[in-house]
Amino acid sequence: MTDYAAVLNANYVGKEWTLNGDDYSGLTWLSAGKQPTQAELDAQWPQVAYNQQVAQVEATRRTQYEAQSDGIYFEWQRGTNTKEAWEAAVQAVKDANPYPPAP
Repeated sequence: MTDYAAVLNANYVGKEWTLNGDDYSGLTWLSAGKQPTQAELDAQWPQVAYNQQVAQVEATRRTQYEAQSDGIYFEWQRGTNTKEAWEAAVQAVKDANPYPPAP
C-alpha cells in the first residue's frame, strides 16, 4: 500500500497539499500546477520506501558504531588496540545491519 504522505513529502517539497486519511481520494492539491495522479504517486512509492529503509539502517548503524566500534577506534589512535580490531568491529555492525535490496 502506498504511503501517499511519504511520497508527497519526499518528492514534492515546497508544494502544498492536504491528505484526509491514507487514500489518494483524500488528497487535496493546494499548489499551482497539476496534481500528481494516483498512478504517478504509486510508481514513486517503491523508491521512497527504499529510501526510508536505508535511512533506518544508517540510523541503526550510527548508534551501533558509537556503542561497538568508536571506542576501539580511539584505542587504536592511542596505540592500545589495532586498526584491524576497529575495522572488524565496523564490519560486524555492517554485517548485522545490511542495506535492503534496491527496488
